[in-house]
Amino acid sequence: MLQKKFAETVKEHYPNAMDAKDTSIHYLGKMQHEHAINISHVLMATSVCSDDINVPSTTFFNVLFGPFIMGGLGGIPFVGQTGMTAFAHHIPDNGSAFIFYGPHIGITLDGELGKMYRPRQDKPGNSCGALMLALSRLEDADYRPIMHDDDYQQMKLEESLLPYRDKIMASDNPQKAITDATYEVIDQKIHEYVKTCKDEFHGDKVTLLGGVIINTEYGVDDFFDARNFEVIDLKSI
Repeated sequence: MLQKKFAETVKEHYPNAMDAKDTSIHYLGKMQHEHAINISHVLMATSVCSDDINVPSTTFFNVLFGPFIMGGLGGIPFVGQTGMTAFAHHIPDNGSAFIFYGPHIGITLDGELGKMYRPRQDKPGNSCGALMLALSRLEDADYRPIMHDDDYQQMKLEESLLPYRDKIMASDNPQKAITDATYEVIDQKIHEYVKTCKDEFHGDKVTLLGGVIINTEYGVDDFFDARNFEVIDLKSI
């Protein structure tokens, strides 16, 4: 019953979102039946936020090898070209790659975005915490992140979102807007790294599935709003 109620709430904001388990079944099926990919020889990489709440978001983890972790705060692939190259070298013989990526956002049962009830906590907290922190700082039009080693990922995340600041602040729902902007940043970087590292892959196919993870609460499945699904022929890029 709670899962159904959350589904109704989620779809008010993300009408195309699917239950995370259904997401896994759907896209694994497309890989097998529409693209003739042998999923027993697929290595998975993720570029999602390092937040612990994202670990059980899909059942891809239970089917595919991996994951190779690319994402840091916000889901940005901080491993860069070196990390993508390392992942490319780990692909099974006669296999292919699968990269699952995107930011995440919490939602409460009453529809508040950017918040969620975490396990064993009585009060709602931020999700994504890094993005909600960035949002609070970007509200100051004069704010500029200062890069330093002690908080590199957060500062780099905020720096990457500066070009989107006006759009985010003009939105009716800045929490959703900053998450959407982060998706665009991640999607661009993943495509860039795949292209620059294409000759490093053991295999000729890379499957990408990008979108927004929607966190609900403990005991309820998360949802996923898919924004991009593609199977890239590395010989053609």
